[in-house]
Amino acid sequence: MTDTIASLSAYDDASLDQAFRGLTDEVRGAAAQLSTAETQENFRLDWLGRKQGRLKLLSESWLKTAPPEAKKSLGMRFNALKNEIEAALAVEPAGTKSTGPSIDLSLPGIRRNIGLEHPLTRTMREMTAVFAALGYSVGVGPEVESDFYNFEALNFPPNHPARDTQDTLVVADQDTKPLRERLLMRTHTSPVQIRSMIESAPPLRIVIPGKVHRNDESDATHSPIFHQVEGLCVDTNITFSDLKGTLDYAMKAFFGSSVKTRFFPSFFPFTEPSADVQISCPFCGQKGCRKCKYSGWIELLGCGMVDPAVFAAVDARRIENGLEPAYDTKKISGFAFGMGVERIAMMKYGVGDIGQFYSGDLRFLSQFV
Repeated sequence: MTDTIASLSAYDDASLDQAFRGLTDEVRGAAAQLSTAETQENFRLDWLGRKQGRLKLLSESWLKTAPPEAKKSLGMRFNALKNEIEAALAVEPAGTKSTGPSIDLSLPGIRRNIGLEHPLTRTMREMTAVFAALGYSVGVGPEVESDFYNFEALNFPPNHPARDTQDTLVVADQDTKPLRERLLMRTHTSPVQIRSMIESAPPLRIVIPGKVHRNDESDATHSPIFHQVEGLCVDTNITFSDLKGTLDYAMKAFFGSSVKTRFFPSFFPFTEPSADVQISCPFCGQKGCRKCKYSGWIELLGCGMVDPAVFAAVDARRIENGLEPAYDTKKISGFAFGMGVERIAMMKYGVGDIGQFYSGDLRFLSQFV
């Protein structure tokens, strides 16, 4: 078939235009005759065949033998001719049916599943909303805290067991720093209470949801990472009765109006007096079930009146920051409370292993629609 390819006698633009014009006319004339799939395939093999296609022969006869200065202009015309051939092949011959993919409009569409809130996120949001309805603002703070905010300002003595690395995840290479400046993963969201009081004078009402970290072994009821919701109320004439009324209302709003609360003396370094709060089992109506261990009551949270030592530490830091002291215990008082989100979520949704919340197993998480 090489004898069908004429040799080029000159490589100037006029000669090249004339040579390629003839080939283009030939392509267009043949393309006009493509009426069946068979003629289209013959046309393709004639021009684009890998072994004896005319474009391959043109490349060997013209491009490879052309002088270097003519290769660019020759190559441009060669590509234009190839585009002309491919355009002719792209047109479907009349009377043929497309073999490409088609859309069946009778099939149902593909619906993307909408993401759902994680059960812990939902529980934390619902708990926060209860206190937001009481006029509490939401407070946030860093998860990496200094010893001052996490322990010292909250009246933890230097030798308190909670400061030990067996209980607290301490950031490495902190031994050379003063104790109050050493960094650790916060063990509760209480540091946000301290930060809020340092930044703002009373009255103050905040609810603090967030992630906390402790050096606990993972088991069915413990995890080194978990979540808390804490609250703080500081104003004039705040009493323990205000604390009891607030928590009683919150528990009824969250678990139902039939829920009762009762308070037992307890101890926390940052509150005095302190109390543990139990609620009547909302699942069995105090008849006794597995969730309340057949006692009719569930211990849910801790609370108490803010210890004057905490207010003193806050005012001392405010003075260090160039602010006026604002927490005179002769004029103001306050209460604080805190509860674990996982414990409430496990109780509410009947989950027996805290690790399931962190497994990422969609079979488990998709139940909470």
